[in-house]
Amino acid sequence: MTEIDISSLLEKVRKPARYLGREINAVYKKLEDVKVHLVLAFPDLYEVGMSHLGLKILYALVNKKPEFYAERVFAPARDMEDVLRKEKKPLFSLESRTPLKSFDLIGFTLQYELSYTTILNMLDLGGIPLHSDKRKGGDPFVIGGGPGVLNPEPLAPFFDFFVIGDGEEILPEILQEFAHWKDNHNRGERKTFLKKIARIPGIYVPSFYEPLYFQGKFYEMKILEKDAPLKIERRTVPDLENAFYPESFVVPYVDVVHDRAVLELFRGCSKGCRFCQAGYIYRPVRERTVSRLKELAGSIIGSTGFEELSLSSLSSSDYSCIEGLLEELEQKFGKNYVKLSLPSLRADAFALRLADRVNKSGGVTFAPEAGSQRLRNVINKKVTEEEILEAAAQAVSSGRSHIKLYFMIGLPTETEEDLEELTRLVQKIVNLCHTAGGRKYAFKVTVSASTFVPKAHTPFQWEPQLELPEIRLRQEFLRKHLRKLKGVDFTWHEAKMSFLEAVFARGDRRLASVLERAYAMGSRLDAWSDSFNFSLWEKAFDGEGIEPQKYAQYKPGLDEHLPWDHINTGLSREFLLREYQRALKEEITGDCRERGCVGCGLENCPFRQVKKGVPL
Repeated sequence: MTEIDISSLLEKVRKPARYLGREINAVYKKLEDVKVHLVLAFPDLYEVGMSHLGLKILYALVNKKPEFYAERVFAPARDMEDVLRKEKKPLFSLESRTPLKSFDLIGFTLQYELSYTTILNMLDLGGIPLHSDKRKGGDPFVIGGGPGVLNPEPLAPFFDFFVIGDGEEILPEILQEFAHWKDNHNRGERKTFLKKIARIPGIYVPSFYEPLYFQGKFYEMKILEKDAPLKIERRTVPDLENAFYPESFVVPYVDVVHDRAVLELFRGCSKGCRFCQAGYIYRPVRERTVSRLKELAGSIIGSTGFEELSLSSLSSSDYSCIEGLLEELEQKFGKNYVKLSLPSLRADAFALRLADRVNKSGGVTFAPEAGSQRLRNVINKKVTEEEILEAAAQAVSSGRSHIKLYFMIGLPTETEEDLEELTRLVQKIVNLCHTAGGRKYAFKVTVSASTFVPKAHTPFQWEPQLELPEIRLRQEFLRKHLRKLKGVDFTWHEAKMSFLEAVFARGDRRLASVLERAYAMGSRLDAWSDSFNFSLWEKAFDGEGIEPQKYAQYKPGLDEHLPWDHINTGLSREFLLREYQRALKEEITGDCRERGCVGCGLENCPFRQVKKGVPL
């Protein structure tokens, strides 16, 4: 476990600070003093990974225990990868500069399907066999966590096990179990450890299961190990108020995507947008109190010196005491010039008033998702055109200079008329923006369109994605109509990226060979447009004899088994199916925090006793 000498590496790369470590609040321990040595691996560049809240939480959680040590590693940029391979040096951690192969455990965050080949690249650069069944006694166990594990099958051969649910709830149990196993067993007995942790709720050991297929379709998951559970239950932090949260963050030396302190207000969402995986897999809603948030904010700002505090959640304006919290934080930090930010708001006037309260300058972002009310009903987006226009008018009158609108194309049942409604809605917003108080008003509108990707464990898991040619036609339709509007910029997400995202979001274990072949041909960092090469993926699919469109455009029967059915999020299949059928009828389902239980199937759901923030 010798420290890698990085002095010869840093002078050969464009951004050496990505690999330097030594940041403020980074944790350093003597390796001989720790029982379990873990590296938290994020399969993207430092600038992206250092913005991820989950990594911050787990890093601080593990390191508060003296017997455990968590370090960090991020995907190297191409220039660093080339240097590592040329000089035959392994990928290393930031803190102790230990080669990845020398760790006990490697925990990858599975945040986005297009990062999967980057995971393989990091394993290879770290000197770790790609396949779990090829790893020997001295090799680390490779763990996966994050939203990607809600369908982990395309990655199954490469991981020793997956953590299903909130990491801070289950990771301490894993580390304790590993410490005990390490003290009492020969390191070569890997299966002994896997059998022990497979009994922990929330742990999925893919080598203990075999997917079966009939006539080319997934049929069922066969259990190979007698003690492995039939269903893997998602673990959830039951009480966020008393759950661990960091009181200091590592402060990066270089600009990162979100270079600010982060305060998590609550977890979960009860709005029920039918396309949104996060809104289903993070249920139920759990809040922290105003007093606890105020305490955390003081500690975080005091330990980091950040000048911006982001109030984070899936939708910050849905925090039950958001106005009281803002008042408390304004009183606490106003004299210290700490800027508050609300990064995720709904498209309504109340959210805009909140945004105005923390910052009246610059732009504001809304996500209507669909242009017509009919289609918003289909996706259960409970916002009306009147509310959208009211929010836009308020943005204009408050003196803002920019509105960004997020839409999605290819949503189930979408027609050309829905797209026309989208352009008419944008026109109405432009009309509001260009004339304010009877005078011309300088204003910019940006319309951004992503492509619908069907996700596991949502009501739309039974829906196909549009075929690539049709996606391009709809993008061109919007481009043609929106370019006629003065002051409107139109951007869209690369259709081929969305296509691959759908393939792997709905994929089964047979896709692992495609991932490995694409990686071997050079695919990595595919979420970055300058690295993405679709032709490599086409060759990889052809080489494995797999037609990717059969995954992205597949419309399974409502009674068919799905590759991710053995992962139990707590939501019943009956509820998801009912929501799907309500979508096709254009019926809205209410918010359970406002209208009572909607029957999602969560056991012991605290919707009647949601822990709400109490103003001081």
